[in-house]
Amino acid sequence: MQSEFNFFQNWYPISPIEDLDPKRPTPATLLGLRLVIWKPKYSETYRVFLDQCPHRLAPLSEGRIDDKTGNLMCSYHGWQFDEQGICTHIPQAENPELVSKNQENLCAVTLPVRQEQDLLWVWLDAKSGDVAATTPLPLSPQLDASKGFVWSSFVRDLEYDWQTLIENVADPSHVPFAHHGVQGDRQKAKPIPIKIVQSTPNLIEATTSRRFQTTITFEPPCRLEYAMSLGDFGRQFGLITYCMPVCPGKSRIVALFTRNFAKTFHHLTPRWWEHISERNAVIDGDMILLQQQEYFLQQRKTAESWKTAYKLPTSADRLVIEFRNWFDKYCHGQLPWSEVGISVPEFRDINNNREQILDRYKQHTQYCSSCRGALKVVQRLQVVLLAYFAITVCGVAILPDALRVKLGLPLILTALLGLAAYAWLKFWLSPKFYFVDYVHADK
Repeated sequence: MQSEFNFFQNWYPISPIEDLDPKRPTPATLLGLRLVIWKPKYSETYRVFLDQCPHRLAPLSEGRIDDKTGNLMCSYHGWQFDEQGICTHIPQAENPELVSKNQENLCAVTLPVRQEQDLLWVWLDAKSGDVAATTPLPLSPQLDASKGFVWSSFVRDLEYDWQTLIENVADPSHVPFAHHGVQGDRQKAKPIPIKIVQSTPNLIEATTSRRFQTTITFEPPCRLEYAMSLGDFGRQFGLITYCMPVCPGKSRIVALFTRNFAKTFHHLTPRWWEHISERNAVIDGDMILLQQQEYFLQQRKTAESWKTAYKLPTSADRLVIEFRNWFDKYCHGQLPWSEVGISVPEFRDINNNREQILDRYKQHTQYCSSCRGALKVVQRLQVVLLAYFAITVCGVAILPDALRVKLGLPLILTALLGLAAYAWLKFWLSPKFYFVDYVHADK
């Protein structure tokens, strides 16, 4: 049955610009399509191709940016492609005219891209570039520096489906419990009455005013945004999320946290510190719950629908109900995996490996330029501190007796402080880039 909503003819923010490396290709997956992001050497903008060389289908994401031409080179046989996807060089060609006469058949598949609000956007249907050119990006009005807003971004891959992610973000009432001690307090939890203001095929809007006047907007397929106002002071803050389907059982969230006050504090707080101290912890708290919740729902849906599997008696669940109804009505309750050749099992087993479920490095750190950079500094500091301790102890051991107390004692004290700093970096800070178990009963 054909879905009424076309997931491929929409704009998706594939990555924050600051997390991309202009010197090398970056792989990505959206809606089951493997993509490669790269920046031509002499271009100001990135390009996105399908991650397949037309020659023998080798992954272009394993390629490189050629130093001389600035084009994307496949590492398998050295074919090169310019920013339009046109093949410009085949090392194996006996006759140079082979390339020029067959360019249409030798092209890489290019996708429309745009760069706005510090994000790289991609349109997933290569054949509808004219539609892409006239379709506006799902931009947030809060990401506007001219109105005094500042923001930071966060990206993480998730071990559950896109519809589970949308459902979770559309549910503010879980925050005091799932994120107790991180972003919420279970002792202060109260009813959150949600009112649906409008619901159309292309927009669902809701409001609530328990603590702050809040507008919640879902613009399919990916933008789910909270805009909050603090009284009459003109202070505004918000959460803009872009929720993207990766493949069955996996999704990706691009979250942007915005506000128009306390801007000095925003600039003083390192982006990586926010990620390891709060952002990843919030995701961890959800991941442990949702990966299993999704499994149980899949089991129940073999015999019944979500409408009977879930018990939704309060208005706090109103937006979840509205989204599920939208998904059933316009998408027939499923994503278009069959259109990219993916068969979805009836349900997937629970993954009980907590280190794999909460693998911060594979899901976030390797993509985040701030966390990658901070981790490299932390690792180098550990080497320096350990080397300083060893050299200092050895040096003090060979000092003359007359200097051992006067000079040796202060040196030993600094070495011990360095050793303590090394232990803090190795056993407390470094793990936060890799894995931190999240046990709700301990919170």
